[in-house]
Amino acid sequence: MTAAAFVLLAALGAAVRSIATDAWPDSHRGTLLVNVAGALGLGLLVGAGAPPVAVAAGGLGALTTFSTFAADVVRLRKTSGRTVAAAHVATTLVLGIAAARLGLELTA
Repeated sequence: MTAAAFVLLAALGAAVRSIATDAWPDSHRGTLLVNVAGALGLGLLVGAGAPPVAVAAGGLGALTTFSTFAADVVRLRKTSGRTVAAAHVATTLVLGIAAARLGLELTA
């Protein structure tokens, strides 16, 4: 059952990520959205008790993306400058931590 749940949730997470990043082609907004949503989801799972491996690793792992985040930062640095790239990193960190905290608070 766990393997099937992992595969199903990973496919679902990847599909949602694809839709979100396709909504803003050549932009960092979709990546920001899925990464913050993933942080919220993980906060909710952890706040509800130990997260099931299939959900956390499969669904949220496929939904979020560090590699695209890194590529977005490099692209922003080249096209918009150091300040915009740094602001994107800071925004992602602040919103991600806030979303995880919100998830924990909602399930406490």
